[in-house]
Amino acid sequence: MEQARSSRLETRIAPDALALVRRAAELQGRSVSDFVVAAAQAAASRAIEEAQFIRLSVEDQRAFAEAIIDPPAPSPALERAAKAHARLIIR
Repeated sequence: MEQARSSRLETRIAPDALALVRRAAELQGRSVSDFVVAAAQAAASRAIEEAQFIRLSVEDQRAFAEAIIDPPAPSPALERAAKAHARLIIR
């Protein structure tokens, strides 16, 4: 079931870009509006998906895995922070 459209999006586009979009819409049997909305939704989904991933180099992946497998001892500053946290938080 298609949702009712309630918002309007306006943009300016160069003539050659519009010709390209019109041709692509024709090839898919869609209106220009439908084609643009679908393309925008797909691009938005990709952008959101990509933003949710943390990308690490191979070297960073190894360092991360090693820190999980064999974590370093807490530093004095971390120990002080843990004690301060314990004093402030009522359990």
